[in-house]
Amino acid sequence: MNVIPVYINKEIESGDNIVDLILKSHVILDGDILVFAQKIISKQEGRLVQLSTVIPSLLAQGISSQYQKDPRIVDLILQESKKIVRMSNGVIIVETNHGFICANAGIDESNVQEGYATLLPIDSTASATKIRKQIFEKTQKSVAVIISDTFGRPFRMGQTNYAIGISGISPILDYAGSVDHFGKILRVTAIAIVDELAASAELIMKKNTRCPIAIIRNYEYTQTSPPFTSIIRKENEDLFR
Repeated sequence: MNVIPVYINKEIESGDNIVDLILKSHVILDGDILVFAQKIISKQEGRLVQLSTVIPSLLAQGISSQYQKDPRIVDLILQESKKIVRMSNGVIIVETNHGFICANAGIDESNVQEGYATLLPIDSTASATKIRKQIFEKTQKSVAVIISDTFGRPFRMGQTNYAIGISGISPILDYAGSVDHFGKILRVTAIAIVDELAASAELIMKKNTRCPIAIIRNYEYTQTSPPFTSIIRKENEDLFR
């Protein structure tokens, strides 16, 4: 398996054609998996907010005073969330409108100009599908697309990249029913391959190298597009909520 960096030497703006930027410098092959950092998708789709335009609600002001956070950011977090899951030590864990459990609803002030913040794409799977179709139209190559973002994890220090939108790839590799080397039938082993691929891509994408895209080549996968919700654990099965 190869992980190939794609450097973009311009600031992505609303309406930019990201596919054209890739094809200027890279040849796409059938079966490639393209992993995109969420932030360039958010910028391209206009999910950039000027904080001076945000008027914090009373609830946002109350939370911000308790947790020493910018009330405008807190207001955006509340707007982008279904509910607050936990608040402690200055960290706000929420369930986003998309169904993700993450800190600050994925809102981020890094790698954008001062006074702005990015929101998650409205529908990352729709974004991934659009890019995949554009690549096929321009190259006649069938690929998979993953939109990724960096999340923290319970019981572990540090963050890792997770898939937040996919197209053209089955998110789970389910070994249930197969047999191990000792003849035992596997019953519950299901690997979240799209998260593992997103994490492997982050090793070269990093956060400060102008490499917001990676091409993963020579990895075999099932080319289907099930609903992204199939990878999100249901609340009644979640032992930590």
